Amino acid sequence: MASIRKYRDKWRAEVQRHGIRASHVADTKREAQTWALAKEAELDRLKGSGGKTLGDAVADYVKTVSQTKSKPEWEEKRFQAFIDYIGEKAPLSSITSADIGRWRDFRLQTVTGATVQREANLLRNLFTVAMDEWRWIDSHPFRGVRMPEQIEARRQVWGWRQIKRVLRSGREKKMGEVVKAFHIALHTGMRLAEVLTGTYDPKRRVYVLARTKTGGYVEVPIPRRALKLFPVTFTVGPNEASVLFAKLRRQLLLDDLTFHDTRATALTLLARRVDVMTLARISRHKDLSMLLNVYYRETAEQISARL
Repeated sequence: MASIRKYRDKWRAEVQRHGIRASHVADTKREAQTWALAKEAELDRLKGSGGKTLGDAVADYVKTVSQTKSKPEWEEKRFQAFIDYIGEKAPLSSITSADIGRWRDFRLQTVTGATVQREANLLRNLFTVAMDEWRWIDSHPFRGVRMPEQIEARRQVWGWRQIKRVLRSGREKKMGEVVKAFHIALHTGMRLAEVLTGTYDPKRRVYVLARTKTGGYVEVPIPRRALKLFPVTFTVGPNEASVLFAKLRRQLLLDDLTFHDTRATALTLLARRVDVMTLARISRHKDLSMLLNVYYRETAEQISARL
């Protein structure tokens, strides 16, 4: 039970909960009572979470969840940025929807709404695991927080003139490897990291991926017209390759296109040659709406020309 008493011309509230003492001086008795109730609730939540902090939650999540994914370092960087904003020692149970809203507004000052959405999805899952699996918190701080509206999906595809400019570039060894990966991606719809880390099986004409963005072992079929690109050996890593390709795009003034657009380009072209179920098998999409709305980018004019 909180103690509320007169203190000079103000009111002093004193709280003792679970061995923790706290006090606060307010202008009115009502303000002191309000503070005491909020403080008791906060200490109760802290007791329920076992005193776990944001740093504790991130450390456990990285160890048990992030390390099972293909790009754990991306998640670790996003978590570190969130820790820098909130504070590593912040009690997990003390983080509220107001804190998340302020974080959202802070990030929107420097990045796009799509980036905030991606980061929010990661952080939301952290708190979901902490609440549902670990039982460290009783409420979800993301509940009721508005996130930026979903932006319209990209519609860019690589045209033949742009492709030729890239293929004629990059004679230096590592840049040449990146251009080779670009060429393979245009035929197969694979991601950059998948091309660089996979293994070609010439007997079965498939590219073996031991680990992918969305799962484990996968075999990607290789079209006949792409066989001339194999066998191939890559020495450049995914991160360095991304940097090199970004540099090449700037040199060629192709800033409106990305390496990942090769995936949409390949799937759009393959859609003319195979049925939708085969296309989904090639792209490894379990949700056909994702394949249709995000990666199939043929325009109405192009479809009309084929009818």
